[in-house]
Amino acid sequence: MSRAQTGDGEAFRALTEPHRRELQVHCYRMLGSFQDAEDALQDTMLAAWRGLQRFDGRASLRTWLYRIATNRCLDALRSARRRPAKQWDIPGIEPPEPTRLGEIHWLEPYPDALLDGAISVPLGPEARYEQTESISLAFVTALQILPPRQLAVLILRDVLGFHANEVADMLDTTVESVKSALKRARAGMQRRLPVTTAREQPPASDSPAEDAIVAKFVSAYESADIDALVALLTDDVFMSMPPMPLEYQGLDSVARFFAFIFGSAQRSELVPTRANSQPAFGVYRHTPTGIHGSGLFVLTLTGDRISAITRFENTVLPIFGLPQSLPSAQ
Repeated sequence: MSRAQTGDGEAFRALTEPHRRELQVHCYRMLGSFQDAEDALQDTMLAAWRGLQRFDGRASLRTWLYRIATNRCLDALRSARRRPAKQWDIPGIEPPEPTRLGEIHWLEPYPDALLDGAISVPLGPEARYEQTESISLAFVTALQILPPRQLAVLILRDVLGFHANEVADMLDTTVESVKSALKRARAGMQRRLPVTTAREQPPASDSPAEDAIVAKFVSAYESADIDALVALLTDDVFMSMPPMPLEYQGLDSVARFFAFIFGSAQRSELVPTRANSQPAFGVYRHTPTGIHGSGLFVLTLTGDRISAITRFENTVLPIFGLPQSLPSAQ
């Protein structure tokens, strides 16, 4: 610490690197966007480097870094710098009428490859959520509806388990204010999150049960078999596609969308990956000029069915280490 406070960059990196991944996940939960989280993390590290001489050790270094990261994210939320919603951009082809238009068009997926060591850190005693649940797309989406201060308090208290007095210190407020914000945030999350008590739990990650569902989805999608695909979906299945605000709710609505996709007569290939602790796939379409990435699917599983599908643009493929094009068969 003394070396870092006198400007030793290597010493600073040795102090902060063990916390880097979990801070990135924290920024992602707050902002809902992988790129925005990266920017906030860089701002956090720069602020920590510049302010390290003022670190007095009253709190742990980890807590001090969370204070900086949280406030950098709050600044970003207040500035309202969000990716704009994108309209359907395939000329001459109109998708089916959506059920509604979504609000969280800036949502981006988070690669599981970057979760190693980030969601296995010891949590405070007051954490209420499993770490895999609190990185799921449904949870991160619900967080984005909360006002910024409530969002920060809920993550710090219920996800990370910091004490109320620690959170009050991080946010320069009172314990009473933290408790009030937490009560409102919990009510907001309860309204937004799907009711899970009556739902079957998803199969364990990389389990035979999960593998079986994934294999059926790949087979149905790559063969454009709409009946086989529909058989995998729950009655209340939900599909969204940020940054496009189109949302489809219910079996009939989602089936119409995939029938529209399959009707394009372009064959697709799926390349497996994982996002937000959920099965995911890079989607590649065969075109006259090659096999090009068209997007990324993330599946939400309930029991042995798919209850949600989130489709992202092909711009997210690089953060998963996926190419923009696949080699054509010779």
